[in-house]
Amino acid sequence: MRTKLIHILIIFVLVLTFTFPSHTVQRALADSSDLKVSGTILHLREGPGLSYPIITTLDEGDPLTSISREGDWIQVKAGNYEGWVASWLTASINDKQTADQTLISQVDRLNIRTEPDISSAVLGQLSIGDQANLIEKNGEWAKIDWNGLVGWVSTDYVTINDLPEKKAKAEANEPKVEVSTKKVNKDTTFTVLVDALNVRQQPDLNTSKIGTVSNGQAFKVLAQEHNWVQIQYNDNKAGWVYSFYGTFSNIDKKASKSSSASSELETVTIIYNGTNLRTDASTAADVVERVDAGETYPIVGAKNDFYEIQIDDKTAFVANWVVTTSSSSKAVTATKKEKSKPRKKGTLNGLTIIVDAGHGGNDHGTTGQRGTNEKEITLKTASLLASKLSAAGANVVMSRESDEYVALRKRVAIAHQYEADAFISIHYDATDDSSVNGFTSYYMNSNQQGLAEAINNGLSNKIDLKNRGTQQGNYLVLRENRQKAVLIELGYLSNGSEERVITTAKYREQATLGIYQGVLNYFDENQ
Repeated sequence: MRTKLIHILIIFVLVLTFTFPSHTVQRALADSSDLKVSGTILHLREGPGLSYPIITTLDEGDPLTSISREGDWIQVKAGNYEGWVASWLTASINDKQTADQTLISQVDRLNIRTEPDISSAVLGQLSIGDQANLIEKNGEWAKIDWNGLVGWVSTDYVTINDLPEKKAKAEANEPKVEVSTKKVNKDTTFTVLVDALNVRQQPDLNTSKIGTVSNGQAFKVLAQEHNWVQIQYNDNKAGWVYSFYGTFSNIDKKASKSSSASSELETVTIIYNGTNLRTDASTAADVVERVDAGETYPIVGAKNDFYEIQIDDKTAFVANWVVTTSSSSKAVTATKKEKSKPRKKGTLNGLTIIVDAGHGGNDHGTTGQRGTNEKEITLKTASLLASKLSAAGANVVMSRESDEYVALRKRVAIAHQYEADAFISIHYDATDDSSVNGFTSYYMNSNQQGLAEAINNGLSNKIDLKNRGTQQGNYLVLRENRQKAVLIELGYLSNGSEERVITTAKYREQATLGIYQGVLNYFDENQ
């Protein structure tokens, strides 16, 4: 009997030994953990990669203590286990709720997913301008409530704003934006010619967007600043848009044809010999006449990507990528004046650089293994690059500033129109062989090679991708371009592991820094 009691006592002690320390360890881990599982499940692996064996499976919300990091993988402690987890399925345990903010979609068909992971199921989609309540942020993802639908969206494609009451308090303390003093005719209006055009707080790509205007909308012009125009955005707010994406008109001109000031605002000049004038706003329409470079015609209207112009006693349509308008010419004149000033090394003062975001609109470009649309990340990369170049003093013109289709020849025409010192086209690559990886810098003509090599060197110093070097590429934007031009493929979306890297904000920051440094080095050496 006594022996039996001793055995029972030993078993009881062992149970206590195995039970309470475990809870104590778990509690201590929870107290010291800095991460949590954000996916529904998360595999803890023996090494930093999907090929390593699974140690155990963790559940959403489980606490983790980070030990070290290797690329996109984090070494962690989870309970009594130690191993590696994918960083994109974890979140900081200190993430705070942000119920005082709203989120607005910048693109159409933005997927709302069940988890903060591009491979998770899609619950629904936001259209451009759709607004949702922000619940929390988790790295590059945001949890939202959209009309009762709760899910996750990528923060790369949204604008996050404070709620009206909080925003009103902040705006009350903000310094007033100084408006340009450049005079304009009080009756001048600006009509938008593209599907969607961003309105910004100031004439600078670095400033935040305050809204979007659409094709056909007309606004009163308040001021002009180089290739920017300030418009009366609504009853009590002004904003800045790219003048390239619209046309100017003047109320006085409609009343009096003799107004020379207004006619300057409403003319196009042909920039190619043999340009077709057509019966309608389509490249399939019949040709009325062929005209040569230098001919000037008054604008009487706009349709799609065409201007309607007056020819004697009839009208015809001409594509907007084969002409320059008088307003654009003023921007060129301003640029030329800047060029007359001596440029100091280490700056880009006086230089005009065209930043070309590849694809756009119905041209999606390539699609990555994980669903990335090339047109979306080229625009984000191009905007970031434009900000850096502009900050260094360059006069930066973007071929597109929104999800808009721009014909290849129109992109080249922009470079010629502005007599650009450099034309930089941003792309991401793809091939049938998913093992191919790396970045490439392309040029076509000998006068483009030096710029391509300088940019390629700048990239190689800032990003860790395989350097595929500088190569000749028979691309239209290079072949037809009289200016110094380069086309950059910033990695392969067809390579799953590389896609994960090159679609991050960190990569875009480093890549644009490399391109910027290459441009700066090139012009410093060739001053």
